[in-house]
Amino acid sequence: MHLLAAAPGTVLDGSEAVDLGQTPGDIAVLSAADTELAALSAANEHGAPELRLANLLRLGHNLSVDVYVESVVANARLVVVRLLGGVAYWRYGIERVAECCRDNGIALAVLPGDDQPDAELARLCTLSAAASQRLWLYCVHGGSANYRNFLRYAAHLIGEAAEWAEPVPVLRAGVYRRDAAAAGAALPSGGPTAALVFYRALYQAGHLAPVDALVAALGECGVQTLPVYVSSLKDPVAAGTLAALLSETPPDVILNATGFAVSRPGEARTRSPLDGGDAPVLQVVFAGGTERAWREGTHGLSARDIAMNVALPEVDGRILVRAVAFKAEAAWDARTQCSIVGTAPVANRMDFAAALAAAWVRLRRTPPTDRRIAFVLANYPARDGRIGNGVGLDTPAGVLRALHALAAADYEITGLPKDGDELMRRAISGRDAVRWPLARYRCAFDRLPQAVRHAVTARWGAPEDDPLVRHGEFRLPVLRFGNAVLAVQPA
Repeated sequence: MHLLAAAPGTVLDGSEAVDLGQTPGDIAVLSAADTELAALSAANEHGAPELRLANLLRLGHNLSVDVYVESVVANARLVVVRLLGGVAYWRYGIERVAECCRDNGIALAVLPGDDQPDAELARLCTLSAAASQRLWLYCVHGGSANYRNFLRYAAHLIGEAAEWAEPVPVLRAGVYRRDAAAAGAALPSGGPTAALVFYRALYQAGHLAPVDALVAALGECGVQTLPVYVSSLKDPVAAGTLAALLSETPPDVILNATGFAVSRPGEARTRSPLDGGDAPVLQVVFAGGTERAWREGTHGLSARDIAMNVALPEVDGRILVRAVAFKAEAAWDARTQCSIVGTAPVANRMDFAAALAAAWVRLRRTPPTDRRIAFVLANYPARDGRIGNGVGLDTPAGVLRALHALAAADYEITGLPKDGDELMRRAISGRDAVRWPLARYRCAFDRLPQAVRHAVTARWGAPEDDPLVRHGEFRLPVLRFGNAVLAVQPA
């Protein structure tokens, strides 16, 4: 059978037979979690026993397993396998690794890839139950200190002189500070504040570059940040801790980088711990794919990212911003002979998210009587009856109800029609159209880049030929209701 040589710095999907090309080491750790491999790579101290790291996803082919077992596992002194999904997830691989370790007297720890014990995996271990449990807890708790002690304890198990400490639990939720000295310090009161919520897994793995970049970008916009890691918004302990933190330090805006939703589609909205901040919640995306794949592709984010980070968060009422970080291209770690994948921020997209958050802060701090609101109705082709059309929805009635709610909340709302039918008649008739002189349009148009002006003119023609232009001015289908306007999208 043909066997590919895996090139350093590349990641394959495991469907082809590959030779990872690793030389033997004292300790071999196999895991399917990029974050865990990256954390172990970062924790690998100089002078420690030779460490080899491998991603199980690259060892999906039976021949790949055979080659790796013969070249690396058979020559190791300790092998640790973190297996999510049990024996069935990687049956051939774990059977070959366990057989090799038994036959050669090699210490083996087969550990669950999550925080739930697995008796079937425990029976495969040749290490004592206490030693395997300790190694597992280092990984379950995560964080740089626990991963350093994981490797120190592993060195101790093979007879090396190494000082190690017991695993230290990481809270289900907590405040993250890049500067350890400021970890317990409260934010100054009174200044513009954003809460940034992200997954504890990033904190545990040390993949905090996107968090640090977003905190820095918000700081450049004059907004101080309360970064909070959570295991999940559905975890009762994490949710309670987050709600308490938001209550103690009320934010002007919340940026959320966790996926999914607390509510379920098609059901009544469930209260989220983010609601406790009584602030707009902006959804930022730490994407699961690479920036190169996103830029070169034609579909935008992957289907998985769209489901997790776009569609489902909308069920909770979050406002999508954009993807601000992507999986980094694989980098070759020569010391562990493994391709390491991290998460990399994209500077201009971070800046956009921070500027948008700062704008929401300014809006929140503007009195309702001075806020200006626009309702823009979709305009489908063919007939006026499809303006604002939504399946199963009475859009005009919904808009009017929202306008009344704004008026009750002290927004400057005046001149409302009696019902949705009158609202639509006025919107379509053009009788109340807002007039915009062509001269003012041209002043605005001339400030656009030349390429944009050329494209607009080539596509739509001269402005004076537009159907909405009469007597030297646009007559726009826009209704004013005090500080609110209702506009119909151009056909």
